[in-house]
Amino acid sequence: MTEYDYDELGLVAGLEIHQQLDTATKLFCQCPTELREPEESTRRFTRYLHPTRSELGEIDDAALEESKVDREFEYLAYDSTCLVEEDDEPPHELDREALETTLEVAQLMEMNPVDQAHVMRKLVVDGSNTSGFQRSTLIATGGEIETSAGAVGIEDLLLEEESAQRVEETDDGVRYSLDRLGIPLVEIGTSPDISSPEQALEAAERIGMLLRSTGKVKRGLGTIRQDVNVSIAEGARVEIKGVQSLDDIDDIVRNEVARQVELVEIRDELAAREASVGAIQNASDVFEDTDSGVIGGALSSGGSVMAVLLEGFDGLVGREIAPDRRLGTEFSDHAKRHGAGGIFHTDELPAYGVTDEEVAALREAVGADPEDAVAIVADDTATAESAIEAVAERARTALEGVPEETRGANDDGTTRYLRPLPGAARMYPETDVPPVEPDPSEVPEPELLTEKVERYQDEFDLGEGLAEQVAYGRRMPLFEDVTAAGIDPTLAASTLESTLTELRRDDVPVENLEREHLEAVLEMADDGDLPNEGVGDLLAALAEEPDRTAEEAAEAEGLGGADESEVREAIVEVVERNEDQVEEEGMQAFSGLMGECMGALRGKADGDLVSRLLREEIQQRA
Repeated sequence: MTEYDYDELGLVAGLEIHQQLDTATKLFCQCPTELREPEESTRRFTRYLHPTRSELGEIDDAALEESKVDREFEYLAYDSTCLVEEDDEPPHELDREALETTLEVAQLMEMNPVDQAHVMRKLVVDGSNTSGFQRSTLIATGGEIETSAGAVGIEDLLLEEESAQRVEETDDGVRYSLDRLGIPLVEIGTSPDISSPEQALEAAERIGMLLRSTGKVKRGLGTIRQDVNVSIAEGARVEIKGVQSLDDIDDIVRNEVARQVELVEIRDELAAREASVGAIQNASDVFEDTDSGVIGGALSSGGSVMAVLLEGFDGLVGREIAPDRRLGTEFSDHAKRHGAGGIFHTDELPAYGVTDEEVAALREAVGADPEDAVAIVADDTATAESAIEAVAERARTALEGVPEETRGANDDGTTRYLRPLPGAARMYPETDVPPVEPDPSEVPEPELLTEKVERYQDEFDLGEGLAEQVAYGRRMPLFEDVTAAGIDPTLAASTLESTLTELRRDDVPVENLEREHLEAVLEMADDGDLPNEGVGDLLAALAEEPDRTAEEAAEAEGLGGADESEVREAIVEVVERNEDQVEEEGMQAFSGLMGECMGALRGKADGDLVSRLLREEIQQRA
């Protein structure tokens, strides 16, 4: 990848971090915040959504474009789904636990809470909200975080409801699951102070650490999402949505800078060629006898091939602007938004069953000169006409350079077109929820994870590595709770990090283990009812059959603590079985026999007790 001087290009970037909060209930109802499997749904219903005008009579451009795609939205509901989630009952008051956690986040970023927080409606008609809008509340403004390249301002902190989870495309539209809808979500927006990909990644990591320091955020894939706003001096602001992994942020910024640089160079080349976008024409006659499956299929179904003349675009439609993405890919993204499968263009033809003769005939039909390009869409007539209009419009913006727009992050670090940038017309007040007055004095400031690492080392005598694993791990809140209740910190730390990691590597389904399982096993071990060596075996048994209690599983697996006489009896059997080795090697036989003894006892006895008794038996016989 080309290395750029980001200062010279005038790179400006900002972040929007969206993090789910780990609250007991959702933001505007009392439903649980647990995710469900689609197969668990108990009923389904459908909706059609349409954009509404703001209080000033305006319609948001992004919502208007979204509404042009005629789709039915189907929702999966569960036994835990309520009327609020279905938009058949007004929302309840703002969840107090979510508000308090948001105020903790505000303190960590030195932000100023608002005097009164008003819930707003943000117009969303892609089906991800049954109501057609997302509820969002500004909680605090004016903070900052530190990075090695300087401070990054935090402009705003909002408390929002999470959208419904997209399950799959259907023949008529999109299917969503309502389990995620309404989970409290904080949105953190930075100032455009970021000037390099590396600083973008560092800022995101810093914000992520601050969020996890509360101990009240959800962990795992999909619980945190990053949006990145990127522009260069000659480009335009582009919002990139849905960056799933922090590690991808720097690559996303690099690729977007490269894309904008390429689009600016294409603009300049088009200007030098005095390029323009010609008329849209029906080119179906050119392909009457085509061998192209896509085009032939569209025509045989009564569809059309619509073409647009791109004057002066020859060689530029196929120009790469990002890894494996070309200007033609941008055109295709817009066509797909209008229901088409994609486009063909003359920079890539002949191909896909289209012959040289058909390309020549197409050029002649639309009046294309050698320096021109032609793009076509083959589909049902209405879709083809709508899609080719979108392609022509995107080609016109190529004459101007980089369009302002919202793009989606791809897994490979590139992006795709989603919709125009949203405007102020998408926001208006929520009249069903009363305002609240945030009081930060009622919320203690959380301890940073970096501070926790130091405390765990000093207070609990944990090694630095284990202390970091616990502090930054997803079970840090549980560690805090069990140690506060008197559980031995070393036992708790090694169990929650080392033991569970080992079980996971052995393909034990540790995801089945609930907080209650872990607490009960730790209590048994700490009380002496379960040897430390039996903790892993008991957790494995509970993971396989999570409906059992820890006591029931321990009894069934024979993992209860054995008294000293039982332990000695088992050791004597091992020693007698290896009597010749003991007589020959004496105490040197200890290491080999220790493992055999522990295996014979299968987690019923503490290692220190086994070691002491085994040494006694060997000494007596050596």
